[in-house]
Amino acid sequence: MNKIKIAIQGELGAYSHIAVEKLYKDAEIKTCSTFEDAFKQAYNDPSYKIIIPIENSLAGRVADIHYLLPKYKLQIHGEYFLPVVHNLLGKPEATIDDIKYVRSHAQAISQCQKIINEKNFKSIVSVDTAGSAKDLAEGKDKTIAAIASDLSAKMYNLKVLKKNIEDDKGNVTRFLIMGKNIEQPDYDKNKNYITSCIFRVKSEPSALYKCLGGFATNQVNLTKLESFSVKNTFDQANFYLDLEGHLEQVGVKKALEELGFHTETLSILGVYESSKFRQK
Repeated sequence: MNKIKIAIQGELGAYSHIAVEKLYKDAEIKTCSTFEDAFKQAYNDPSYKIIIPIENSLAGRVADIHYLLPKYKLQIHGEYFLPVVHNLLGKPEATIDDIKYVRSHAQAISQCQKIINEKNFKSIVSVDTAGSAKDLAEGKDKTIAAIASDLSAKMYNLKVLKKNIEDDKGNVTRFLIMGKNIEQPDYDKNKNYITSCIFRVKSEPSALYKCLGGFATNQVNLTKLESFSVKNTFDQANFYLDLEGHLEQVGVKKALEELGFHTETLSILGVYESSKFRQK
């Protein structure tokens, strides 16, 4: 049996790597330098899926992802919510008193401000958490620490100087499982679903109000609605939307038909089972 192929952004040991291990056993993982490289991998080779972080409960949405969604139009096959536990990692011979600098991804640094401020660490923004750990392991400076997962500590032979350093213990990242092929589940009334789409409103008064009216009249609940600029302008915006329901449900179908009438563009990104995490 062929292994499932997954592309992630970042080095092995990244939180995306942990998400892969939770979702797929013995997957073949391809690491990519950037989020766009991961999207390109799945776009050019449909045998690959990607697992990409889209938002964090503390730091909000992950930069760049919303711009890559309409560019590559990969389909969302599922979602996964990963509780994030950050650790302060150092060289094997280092102690926490040796540390003057802390390196990590911007999101991880923003999620660990308490310890950074308390210890007066100077922050160094890096491309990803696991890459910071790898760079630390390859270097010789014991005054630098990395914020990363315990998996990174094991992979790169680093010491965990302090565990659970995130500001909020309810820190959770939502990941999307995506691929080029459409994998839409059949509707089952006993299951919960999320439908995701991206749309651009017409440039006219009350355009967004008209777009959203169909969801109210058809009693469809929206779980997320975010705007982002079109081609780095302030003249018009795209909107990313998650709703509760399946395309085969009458209310969802009617709401999306009304949305389409009031938009310039509308792309359905995927229909997939709602994570059980949402039901807590």
